[in-house]
Amino acid sequence: MSFSILNNVSSLAAQNQLAMTQASLQKTLSQLSSGSRINSGADDAAGLAIADGLHANITALTQSARNASDGVGSLQVADGALSQVTALLNRAVTLATEASNGTVSTAQQSTMDAEFTAIKAEIDRIGSNTTYNGTQVFTANASNVYLTDGSSAGSGSISITTGALSSSSIGFSTGLTAVDLSADSLTSSANAQTALGHLTSAIANVAADRGTLGAEMNRLQSASSVISNEVQNLTSAEDGIRAADIPSTVANMSKLTILQQTGMAALQQSNQMQQAVLKLLQ
Repeated sequence: MSFSILNNVSSLAAQNQLAMTQASLQKTLSQLSSGSRINSGADDAAGLAIADGLHANITALTQSARNASDGVGSLQVADGALSQVTALLNRAVTLATEASNGTVSTAQQSTMDAEFTAIKAEIDRIGSNTTYNGTQVFTANASNVYLTDGSSAGSGSISITTGALSSSSIGFSTGLTAVDLSADSLTSSANAQTALGHLTSAIANVAADRGTLGAEMNRLQSASSVISNEVQNLTSAEDGIRAADIPSTVANMSKLTILQQTGMAALQQSNQMQQAVLKLLQ
């Protein structure tokens, strides 16, 4: 075995190994402190790209669920308003039935007609002033609830339509003939009987409209449930790629800590080996 004082090869080897151990230990400590297996592109470039893509999907889907919830909220406001319209129409039916009776005086019919006129005015107000998030609810324009996972293939809209509502047009669902109450009055028995027939049709139309809104609400709630399930599964997939395996990482840290200590000892020992050359000169 030859001795050399020009280069301490064993020390260089120990230094190299110790540097690699230090780098691995630093990476392990970073994983433990962040809880993430991937803290930079160098850790796993392909995994980072997949995980970030999944996270973008999750973000888009989470907002889509909120969009669906907003759509349901708008429909619920419309349904609640129509419920009040039904109550008003039922009161109008009572008035029209009473005004149709031949024992009612003209003055009493005029009083009933005044209340009937107020009921129609309130229906008009509900139709024009009911809003959700500052937007008019009862309008002929369709609202599109946008649902997406962030990709073109996973994007689409659900159209919800409530339709216009007024005393001159009650009933907006497809296939219904809108009922016009605006010209009706309770000023005579004949007029009251005509109004009664219109009111009965109007109540049926409102019930059909509420059924249409209910179907749209059920569709949006179903879409929201599907989105929530997708978010759960994608989150699990992202976690499987990105999250650190804590038990395995702790075990690796213990191994690297020991290697660090032994590497330091080996480096110290290799530096002492050249001291043996001095003994040849004694």
